[in-house]
Amino acid sequence: MEKNPDVYVMGCGVADAEGIFGTTIAAARRFGEDRVMSVPLSENAITGIGIGSAIMGKRPVMVHARNDFLLLAMDQIVNHGAKWKFMSGGRLNCPLVIRAIVGRGWGQAAQHSQSLQSLFSHIPGLKIALPASAYDAKGLLLAAINDADPVILIEHRLLYETTTHVPYDSYTVPLGKGQVVRSG
Repeated sequence: MEKNPDVYVMGCGVADAEGIFGTTIAAARRFGEDRVMSVPLSENAITGIGIGSAIMGKRPVMVHARNDFLLLAMDQIVNHGAKWKFMSGGRLNCPLVIRAIVGRGWGQAAQHSQSLQSLFSHIPGLKIALPASAYDAKGLLLAAINDADPVILIEHRLLYETTTHVPYDSYTVPLGKGQVVRSG
């Protein structure tokens, strides 16, 4: 956000005191409500707004606190964001990032604990990333922000409880390339 004034964060509760499991608090304090915007809860509407601003040159990072509720924004994601490059003959991009949180927790039930990455991975024009560590989460988020296409970053909520070293400096983890941690 420091390097690109077109990057902004939008979602229900992103500027609140708890900041989506604590992940948006620092940005909200540093950049204020003009660049970290809490919006009313309407997944389809806010995703459409994010897609529209991406098409117009902004770099929105949308935060959906529950992966499950991306289903309410499927029309926007599938029929607009993911297809924009194809509909324009490759001339126009939709650099949208959607952060979606997944993972069970107390009281989550069936509607708050689904893993939908396989569903989204079959949509042409859409990129999906699932970080396996805090290091991956930062690097994939920065790669997604710099990507010309829409990216859904599905973050497991247990990653927020890890305490590993993450470099302060900017770095990226390549989208679309898995990390081999052990051959066999």
